[in-house]
Order: sequence, then structure tokens, then C-alpha cells
Amino acid sequence: MTPDDLLHRIRERVTHPSTVKELMRALKLPKTEAPGVRRALKTLVDRGALIETRGRHFGVPELMDLAPGRITVHPNGFGFVKLDQPIDEVTGDIYVAGHNLHDAMHGDRVLVRVERHGRDGRSEGRIVRILERSAATTVGRYDKEEHGLQYVTPFDKRLLMDVQIPAGDELGATPGQMVVIEVTRWPVHGRGALGRVIEIIGDLEAPGVDTQIIIRKHGIPDRHSDESIAEATRLGIDVDPKDIEGRTDFRGDVVVTIDGETARDFDDAISVERLANGHYLLKVHIADVAHYVHEGSALDTEAAERSTSVYFPERAVHMFPEELATGLCSLRPHVDRLVQSCVMEIDARGLVVESSMHDGVIVSRARMTYNEVAAILDGDEAQREKYRELVPHFERMRELFVILNQRRHRRGSIDFDLPEAKIVLDSEGQIENILVAERNVAHRLIEECMLVANETVAAFLESNDVPTLYRIHEAPDPLKVEQFEEFISTLGYSLSAGASTIKPRHFQKLVEKLRGKPEERPIATLVLRTMQKARYDTQCHGHFGLAADAYAHFTSPIRRYPDLIVHRTLREFRHGLLSDALYEERTEELPELGRHTSEMERRADEAENELVAWKKVRFMADKVGEEYNGFITGVAPFGLFVQLVEHYVEGLVHISSLADDYYRHLERVHQLRGENTHRVFRLGDPVRVQVLRVDQDRRQVDLGVVEVLDRIRESERNRGPRTSKAGPKAKAGSRPPTKGRPGKRERAVKKAVRRRK
Repeated sequence: MTPDDLLHRIRERVTHPSTVKELMRALKLPKTEAPGVRRALKTLVDRGALIETRGRHFGVPELMDLAPGRITVHPNGFGFVKLDQPIDEVTGDIYVAGHNLHDAMHGDRVLVRVERHGRDGRSEGRIVRILERSAATTVGRYDKEEHGLQYVTPFDKRLLMDVQIPAGDELGATPGQMVVIEVTRWPVHGRGALGRVIEIIGDLEAPGVDTQIIIRKHGIPDRHSDESIAEATRLGIDVDPKDIEGRTDFRGDVVVTIDGETARDFDDAISVERLANGHYLLKVHIADVAHYVHEGSALDTEAAERSTSVYFPERAVHMFPEELATGLCSLRPHVDRLVQSCVMEIDARGLVVESSMHDGVIVSRARMTYNEVAAILDGDEAQREKYRELVPHFERMRELFVILNQRRHRRGSIDFDLPEAKIVLDSEGQIENILVAERNVAHRLIEECMLVANETVAAFLESNDVPTLYRIHEAPDPLKVEQFEEFISTLGYSLSAGASTIKPRHFQKLVEKLRGKPEERPIATLVLRTMQKARYDTQCHGHFGLAADAYAHFTSPIRRYPDLIVHRTLREFRHGLLSDALYEERTEELPELGRHTSEMERRADEAENELVAWKKVRFMADKVGEEYNGFITGVAPFGLFVQLVEHYVEGLVHISSLADDYYRHLERVHQLRGENTHRVFRLGDPVRVQVLRVDQDRRQVDLGVVEVLDRIRESERNRGPRTSKAGPKAKAGSRPPTKGRPGKRERAVKKAVRRRK
């Protein structure tokens, strides 16, 4: 009996927390099953799927107001638990006050007791058990006090502890260096944490150290194992002629790859033909990674753990060793390459009227870049002459792109198409400039072809009941939709639909109305916050944002593990290998793999975003006092988040710098409103700001609103000169009073006001 089978039976037949004997009796199991039941119970308790009480009774968590989840701790000492599975009467994450954390640390998997339900669906709770610590290692700054006490301050401000390092466990680190430590004792019942240094990263200002810190902080594996590298190397760089036997031969087609200028691995290629009936024949060829990476191998095990490649400004941390990614699984031009292919006949309305899946072999005619293809389609004579044999093929691709894009638009797919920042680094790895990344027709052309292939493969797998991983994006929470509608109505916009009947096209029409307007970006950002996060799941729930009934990731198995799963299960079905036993195995294993890969994807996104944000803060270090135009991207009780138009840098206007009035936070309409001036700061509003301070420790840019700074200056001028600058004399030997002395932000505000005088 598997743990999931036992859990299913307990949920169906057991009405109260029970001992092992009581469970055996209720489930009518023979005594010979007892050892297996105990093992299964231990697994379920470790997962948080069952609760074991002090009296050795086992119960279902949600029936005991308990639920497993992962906790995010705020630097100010409180936390939020994101549940593994939704439970009744609970909307969103569960708030946990600092005194109810009970030694839980940021990132831990915990069991939370839900103790209070708010009227808006928000809940509060307390941690009753730590199921799994987030990581045994962390990164931080090593320091040593005069009397010899050694400790490491975690780089992650959400880890609310310093870790003491016993003498002899510092590995030769010197004060101020960034190090990696292994936590040997977590804080519990008032005892502090202990650890030992296991790696010295180096000085914070040294080139590349910031990237290494983020990699270590998020626990991203940075080196491939010797076993996986050896496997990749043994594969070589040339296709074995035996591997071509039995495959569909596409080598006579005009096939090309289109990627960025700096790309080194090319895992997708396309060709487009025009059929006699006027339809288009689109062939999307994807490197056949599954042919070389066998299930259970060192390459496969390591890739499953990583789940995705991670892309930083300076470098990438690849899911597979470079020997594979740039070797046999790179669709380099003029050489045979093995692929899995999705062939689609598409009519004039963009509908796929016929499709087929193949194990194929191709030869790419050219390695094209986005800029080259865009230049050809824009009429660049030099490029059209250079690739004159391929020009008709690119023009057919553009024709098909227009048709596919219009089809997506008709069904309501949401397309923000906002400009993105492109970071230019200097030789030290620091930001030299921040530009707008150009996204031309070639980018969109390839994107459209990949989208239709992903949909077609997903529909094929779903219709044939193949156990696999789908990419799902569920409809937004009605409560969030109501709150979003309430806010945009203050700006004169509306979704024109009820929260429970919302469709993608309602968001699509709103985005189109906003196109080119000042409030476009902040409202688009709020739309994304209103949406659910896309994730991987074994159930085909469709993709709300794309308005697609079925969607799966098929097009990049070299950098995403779920794509490799799709390739593997697709081949198993097509070749008749999906036996009843394998079907059951896939059905049992894939749900956990979907959860893991979704989590690893979030980890990669957080790491990438954090490093870019940190580099942006360092980029602003020499710009204190300068003024910029920006717009408000977030409103909170403690202030305003503002993104600068010029540099795409986000900073904080702290509430303490808004010293011209008392400002109330109106959460539902995303506003700060002055009690006396009635001045309103609202999400999306344009503002002129001045850089007050760049805090390297908190990795934050502090801003001040120029209008408010001017108002404070005017108020001080009208107040006139003070009667005396002298304060009361301090007694000999006493320290000056500290109560009421301005903090760093207040001093920065006053300095900015003086500077503007």
C-alpha cells in the first residue's frame, strides 16, 4: 500500500484521530500489513499530510485546523505561510505574528494552526511544528568581536538570527568577508544558532562576488557533478548514424534556428511551407534531449533537482552541463541533429486542422539572430542579399505569425508587450547603463510558433490521457478581481464583468485601453498581481492568461525539466511503452515533481530578480541628490514604491519623508491620502523624486517626493528664524539625550531640503 493510497482511505473511512491499531481496524487491514502501514504513516507525517499527536494518534490536518505550508518571514519579525493546498474559509496566505513563529525560520516548511478567520478571508495562525528546515547552509558576513566571539550575520535579512561560530570553525575567514556556513544547531527554546564556515566567497566588492552570494543564498547548485559531466562528455558531438534509423527525415526541409546574438545553445528550429490548399505547414523541431538523458542517470537526477537553468546578468547556471547543452543538443547549422517535432497544418484563421508528432532528424540551414531576421523583414537590402535563398521562408513565417497572433487575440489572450530593461555591465560586473531592450518582429514570430506548438502537444497528451506535466494558469481569485475593479474604477476604467464570470478577454480589452498611457505599466503590474502564478500540474486546467484550454512546456527541454518530462511521456505513448505499470508509476510520481519544479522555478525567478535589483542599487550609489521622473508602482502603510522612468530602478519613498502632512493608507484603492492637504498619492501616478540615500546594507534606494520637499522648505522659510540655537546645557559627564534625535531617513530629508534651497 502506497502512502497516497493509505491517505485516501483514511480520509474516506476514518472519522477521528486514531492509533495504528484503530486505523488497521477501521480500514479492515490484516496484521501482516502493520509494518507497511507504519512506514506509510511516517512518510505522510513527514510530508505534513497527517498529524501525529503526543498520544500517537494520527489525524487529518485540515480537520484539526492544521495545514502544511512554507513560511516567508519579514525582516520586521512576522511571517506568512503559503499553504501547500488551499483549505476552506482561507483566502491567500496565513499571517503569523512574531511571538507565534516558535523558532520557525524563513523558508521552513511548517505546520500552521489556523486560529482566526478575518471577514475578508484572511487568516491568522501559529506555527505548531517545523516539518523541514529550508536549508542547512546560508551565506553571510563573518565578524569577530574584540573578546573573541565569532559570528556570521546572514545576508538574507529575513533570517532573524546571527550564527555563532565556535573557535576553530571559521576556516581562516577574516572579518568582513562573505562566507558560506553550515548551521549545526538551529535556534530553539531561547538557545542561539551555531554553525561552521564551509566556504569563503571573498570581499563584497570583488567582481562576481555578488552573483556568488545570490547563488549561495538561494541554494542554487553551481557545479555539475563529475558523473554528469562524464556522461555528457561520453555522448560526443556527432550523431550516431544508428540513432537516425526509424526517424522521420526532415533534412530536405529549409530549417533555421533564430536566437539572440550571444546565444550559445540552440534548442529550437522551425520551417514554414505553403500548401496547395492555401494552408500553412509549420514544423517546430526541438532538440531531442530525452534521447540522450535517460531516466535515473546522473544527468537526469541532477537536472530534476535543479529543474531549470538560472540566468544572471553576468552568467548562467545551466540545468545541464555545457558539454551537452552546446554539443549534441545544440541545433548547430550544417550538421545532423536529433529532434522531437510537432508538425501542424494551420488554416487561414490560425486553427490547427491537422497535427502529428515525430522523432525526427534535421539539418539547420542557418543560425540566424533576431536582429538579422528583423532586418530582412524590414527591407534591409544587404541582409536580404546575404540570405536571399531564405528570404521567402522568413516572409512566410511573418505571414503565419500575423495569422496566429490574430487568432490568439480573438480568443482573448492577454498580451502586455511592455518594454523591458536591458542591463549593460562593465568589466567589474557592475551596471554601466540600463537601456530599453528591443523586442522586434522576429522575437514575436518565434514566440508565436512556440506557443502554438506547446498548445498542440498539450492537447494531444490530454486527449490521449497521457500522464504528464501541464503548464497551468488558473483563473484569478474573485476577491482579488473585486479589489482590482474597485481600484481601476477610481481611474475611470472597468473590466466590465463580474468577479466570478471574469474571462481573459476582459483583461485583454483593459490592457488595450491602457496602451501608451502613463498608467499602463503600473496597472499592468497590478493585473499580474491579481492573477494566479502559473505552475506545473498533472491536471490539464488550461492557461487563463493565454486563453488556452490546454498548455504544456514542450519547446525547451535543455533548460526546463518539465519540458523533458513532456518529451519523455510523449515518446512513451507514441511508441506504445505506456504500460499499466508505467502509467501508475507516472501518476504517482508526477504530482510531487510538479510541485518541486514549480518551486524551483520560483526560486530561480527570485534569485534573478534579487541580483538585478541589487546591482541597480549599487548603480545608483553615486546619484544621491539627483532628481528623476518616476511613477508609483506600489502603495503601502510605510510609504510609496516608485520606479524611475530613466533607469528602471525602483526606490522607496518612506512615509517619514512625507513630512508635510499625516498620510492615511487606503489599502483597497492603493492610495496614501493627506489628512489636512488632501493630497493623494495613488498607484500609477507620475511623481518627481530626488534620491535621498542609497542604503547598501538594506539594498534599497531611498527617495523623496520633490513636491513635498519643496513644501517642507517653504514651511521652514515661512516659520522665520529661531529665537535661539542654543539648547539646555548638559551636565558634566552626561551624554546628550537621544530621544527625538532624527534617524537616517529624517537626516537625509533635511539634507535634501537644504540642498534644494
